[in-house]
Amino acid sequence: MTTLANEKQILMLSLFEEKEIKIIIQHWIRILHVKFGWLQDFDKIVVNYVTIIFMFDVFHLSSKLLKTFIGHTDDVCGIDYSAFDDNQMICSGSIDKTIRVWDVNKNKQIRLFNEHLYAVYCVKFSQYHQHKNSNNVICYSSLDTAIHFWDINDNKQLQILNGHTNWISCIEFSTFNSGRYLCSGSNDDSIRLWDIETFESLHVFNGHTNTVRCVDFSKLQNNNNNKSNDIGVIGGNGYTICSGSFDKTIRVWDIETAKQFIIFKGHEDSLYSVKYGSNKNTILSGSIDKSVRLWDIRFNQQIQIFHGHTRGITCVEYSPFVVNNIEIGDNSNVICSGSFDNTIRFWDIRSNKKELYIIKGNEKENCGILCIKFLQIKSSYSDFDINMCYGSSNGYICIWGN
Repeated sequence: MTTLANEKQILMLSLFEEKEIKIIIQHWIRILHVKFGWLQDFDKIVVNYVTIIFMFDVFHLSSKLLKTFIGHTDDVCGIDYSAFDDNQMICSGSIDKTIRVWDVNKNKQIRLFNEHLYAVYCVKFSQYHQHKNSNNVICYSSLDTAIHFWDINDNKQLQILNGHTNWISCIEFSTFNSGRYLCSGSNDDSIRLWDIETFESLHVFNGHTNTVRCVDFSKLQNNNNNKSNDIGVIGGNGYTICSGSFDKTIRVWDIETAKQFIIFKGHEDSLYSVKYGSNKNTILSGSIDKSVRLWDIRFNQQIQIFHGHTRGITCVEYSPFVVNNIEIGDNSNVICSGSFDNTIRFWDIRSNKKELYIIKGNEKENCGILCIKFLQIKSSYSDFDINMCYGSSNGYICIWGN
């Protein structure tokens, strides 16, 4: 039987081998003048290789609660993670009307924005502002129908986006163009696409018949000829948006035409979370009907359903882990889900059998898991470790890891 120590040793060796591969590639580039297009293809192989080394068994056998950030006095509805100048930070938004920034290494709160008059539902670090101006900016949405940008260094508001006519439940930055585009979903039943460079509304997507609770952008496409990933052109690249609503449907929208081209029906209650897979062919969803479901966009159908939670699902995520699936003789990706039942459950994406592992949140009465984020934390023996951060309805933010 493979022991935990052996698993960790394998992990460390794999990380060292990864570094050696990177050195070899750099050497080949120098001596062979390798074309960039070929390098992109080879880099995909390296990325796949690195992904495989994060075995789920290592995480679940040795992970524990590492840190707890205490400060919020009500539901933590949104969290995000980023590293600015080697400073690893988490931002959080809460029903208590505050936004807080936490230093992961020092385990303490470093910023507080408490001048907002309404509950904060979603917070995101703006990678676009970091990429363009090296500014540390947080984007957040709330009950006031506007989207706000807050410069956390100068502690001032930069910009407000107006357009929605009701409270905004979700925001998401594009995975392409350095996060230049922002998508928002609202209680006005619409989705809006924004250009952060110009702060203009580009498209309005109409079709849902109830609150749009969650949105996601399709992932960055590694197309050698797709130079527009680096410039300000969004149309013509095949990018899409998916959305989940209280109308119990998931819809997929073409960004260029602003038209819906797929609708998934199957959930029996409101959608709370939708996520694209590593390609744009699958969507993961979580609903108040207590189920997690996987959908295939190519064939327009549900392909998996995961049961186990005893209350509604609040969030779903594709984890960076894989697990050895004996039935198929290969590794499978691991997904996870958070719920009002105060648990986080991990699942083999290729098997709808019982969950692989359960993490229980704080034992406080009526506490639930509201949001999840995976973090790449610097490690003493490798480039980074994979930790998991979650926000809960008791106001706590917790980090699990090795």
